[in-house]
Amino acid sequence: MSSWLELVENKLEAVHLPLGRMEYVRTYHLQARLHELRCQGKIADTVITVEHEPVFTIGRSGSASNILVPLNVLKHEGISVHETERGGNITYHGPGQLVVYPIIDLRNQGCDLKRYIRNLEQSVIGFLARLGIMAERRAGFPGVWVGSRKIASIGVYVKRWITRHGLALNVDVNKCHFGMINPCGMNIEVVSLNELTKEKYSLTKVRAGILSQMEQLFGWRFVEGDAQQYWEKDW
Repeated sequence: MSSWLELVENKLEAVHLPLGRMEYVRTYHLQARLHELRCQGKIADTVITVEHEPVFTIGRSGSASNILVPLNVLKHEGISVHETERGGNITYHGPGQLVVYPIIDLRNQGCDLKRYIRNLEQSVIGFLARLGIMAERRAGFPGVWVGSRKIASIGVYVKRWITRHGLALNVDVNKCHFGMINPCGMNIEVVSLNELTKEKYSLTKVRAGILSQMEQLFGWRFVEGDAQQYWEKDW
């Protein structure tokens, strides 16, 4: 059997599924489908990228008490709310945010969950560094920070060493929506990439930069796939 170091050196082929803009529930069901197939060894490591319609997701340690506005305000703003099995508290996904969901086998990455989370964070930190932005981790608080402001959230779920959920990087989000919750259950300020740069970056450009970082960190070589085949094909 090849060692983890040999696999990284030789590059693992991973599939990238760009979904464009899609509501949360449909993407959640796709993650579940891919997770099942990856557990069965029927597909390679797969990474979804997506921009969601407005949604608050509540993780295992979260609570709806961190929503600060009445339900009628959420309805007016078109924001849905969903509980999920990922780690962490409450967060927001919406237009102007790049969400990355790796469905990967950690047995090919040294069976090291802490390393996996660090690599997710590093993919953002490394990308931002290339733009001249100094970002960092905070001990005990998964995610990526620029000073006291949070620019990226991390929340994962692992079953049988196969991952779900992942990271969300603010590129140009609606901060009023973020203001309707205590992000991650804390009274913190968030920031978007485009607040920190003169150039305004598109999600397409940011996605390419993050995927490039992930290829280096995880030892992957991405090939682009079509999400529709996972619904239509009889596996």
